[in-house]
Amino acid sequence: MHTQDTQAVDPETLARLPEFYHPVVSPDGSQIAFYYDEHGRNDLYLFDRERGSYEQVTDGEAPRSARWHVQWSRDGAGVYIHQDDAGDEQNDLVRVNSDGIVEPVVSVDGQAIFMDTTMDGQTVLYGSDEGEQMNLYRYDTARDERQQLTAYEHPVMYGAFSPDDDRIAYATNESDALENRDAYVMAADGSEKRRLDIGEDGSESMVSGWFPDGERVLVSDNAADLRRVGIYDLPTDEIEWLGPHEAEEGPAAISLDGRYVLVSRQRRGATMPVVYDLETGEATELAVAEGVASIPGGRTSAFVDNSTLVFAHSRPDARKELYEYDLATHEYEVLLEATYGDVDPDAFVDAEYVTYESEDGLEIGGLLYDPRDGPARAGDETAVPGVVHVHGGPHARSSKAFGLIAQFLVSRGYAVFQPNYRGSTGRGRTFKQTILGDWGGMEQADVAAGGRWLMDRDWIDADRVAVYGGSYGGYSVYSQLTRYPTLWTTGIASVGITDLHRLYEEDMPHFQYMLRQQMGDPEENYELWRDRSPIEHVESVERPIYMIHGVNDPRCPIEQARIFRDALEERGWTEGADYEYTELGEEGHGSTDIEQKVRKFDLLGDYLERRL
Repeated sequence: MHTQDTQAVDPETLARLPEFYHPVVSPDGSQIAFYYDEHGRNDLYLFDRERGSYEQVTDGEAPRSARWHVQWSRDGAGVYIHQDDAGDEQNDLVRVNSDGIVEPVVSVDGQAIFMDTTMDGQTVLYGSDEGEQMNLYRYDTARDERQQLTAYEHPVMYGAFSPDDDRIAYATNESDALENRDAYVMAADGSEKRRLDIGEDGSESMVSGWFPDGERVLVSDNAADLRRVGIYDLPTDEIEWLGPHEAEEGPAAISLDGRYVLVSRQRRGATMPVVYDLETGEATELAVAEGVASIPGGRTSAFVDNSTLVFAHSRPDARKELYEYDLATHEYEVLLEATYGDVDPDAFVDAEYVTYESEDGLEIGGLLYDPRDGPARAGDETAVPGVVHVHGGPHARSSKAFGLIAQFLVSRGYAVFQPNYRGSTGRGRTFKQTILGDWGGMEQADVAAGGRWLMDRDWIDADRVAVYGGSYGGYSVYSQLTRYPTLWTTGIASVGITDLHRLYEEDMPHFQYMLRQQMGDPEENYELWRDRSPIEHVESVERPIYMIHGVNDPRCPIEQARIFRDALEERGWTEGADYEYTELGEEGHGSTDIEQKVRKFDLLGDYLERRL
């Protein structure tokens, strides 16, 4: 435990610590592009590997939030970024060259997502919902010609040109089982579509990269429950699965010469990089500390040469750094160190992976941050208040990465518990898909059981425990306060969901697909959708709630919060006393912008101080 003379972390100082996002290696390996906010807001930077230094190349043209990835064109002439309007995610695509010249490339009525370019950089492959569903398009920049390549009823998830640009690998679903996903290859003009023979109906297959020979693709599938990675031979339709397949593994990168396959192995909250040597058949976990390795996707985005790769790495108590790792020696150097400013790195608290039983006996895992291990409560023997922080998704998970919100809460003296309820990733297909058709059901029982588990610790003040979450985590807060009205002291719902039918009516087409995948048809399952909409149970709320929502949110529109607020007022609840409410202007579905983080920390800290 830390000594009492260690200073607690100042929340605003914590929020202003610079952060980098989405590092990707140039095709020739000489540069690394990434978003960085060291000067106060998000911009694009280029790191020169030979000089060992970086420079800023945009000046306000990058989006304030770093939600969307960046990617090089295959000729290395520029970097593609996504531009939206104040977080509304209706992205257009622009290219930034090394001199900082920003050139608009693709503008759509809807959302555009960059996928790839041809080898000469002239043709851009992108996904867009401009045709009412997310499908693939190609745009010839020299001829100013656009072509729609796919016209599926269900969204296309991925797209990449083959090494010779004559084919495209992608993923979508043509099955009646909406949880299903399959991998495909087609000719570059959209003809000759071919589904690859992977998995089974209802499993999630994915293609994620081409080998240099153009005859093999890297694939993954969860038909055997735990996701595994394989190499698909296109001429023979044979798959070589990479083993030993004792944990969930996802495809990450292929070396330039095709010898190495890098995967992400998930275990007990950590994401560890593992390299498969296709020449020797050996699998080696890279020699980095247990935490979360974030490996850039896309062609040549991780490897700078045949045996050297770049990735980001963090731990619960150590901020993200950029590593350059040598597979020959299994040594690495830090290219971009974490910045701590006036914050003592020892002030951050590590997370412990724990398990508990839900009400039906299912084992649930989660991460516990104990503030008694940090300066905020050093030497303090009084009972500790707690916050159960519920992740979004629902198909995501809380992990052993550095979490700014968790450390912010711990710095204020709160215990933080992050449950990975059923539906979370990292534990196989069965655990992930158990939530289908049951939003607001047993996964909420898992969250409630996690709250009780935390309250049962003898060092926790059970009368001062809040539930907090954003997106699906916000839906969980509304669900917890309506389904378990006396369990929590209070709840904080950020960009949450309250009315499933209304969400479906207002959402983007690919998110509508996701809602049907999760809960069935909204009309055929009308009563289920109504029962699992927290707005239907607003009369059950007994404890105070704080609602925070961005006005430009396209995923969970602002009306989701407004209708719940209005329903509370119709009950006679008073703002400021019974509930609190904040709308965030110039912000969508969350933000990484420094000033917006500072504002959010101020709001959260002030509310919890008064309510707990």
